[in-house]
Amino acid sequence: MTSKEIRNLSVAEIEKTIRETRDKSLELKLRKQTGQLENTAEVTRLRKVIARLESIRAEKLKVEEKSA
Repeated sequence: MTSKEIRNLSVAEIEKTIRETRDKSLELKLRKQTGQLENTAEVTRLRKVIARLESIRAEKLKVEEKSA
């Protein structure tokens, strides 16, 4: 998910995506520990996506706070 795509989402949609991505990340970490994960780079990619989602969510919340 790119930053441009994330910025088009609402705060609620971003939070839902964060939860889903964290769940998927946890699943991949567990699969990695048991040796069932072939593409280990996916764990790193998801971690970066989560960081991107969190950053943009914080920006949106800050803008909403200033306008309120």
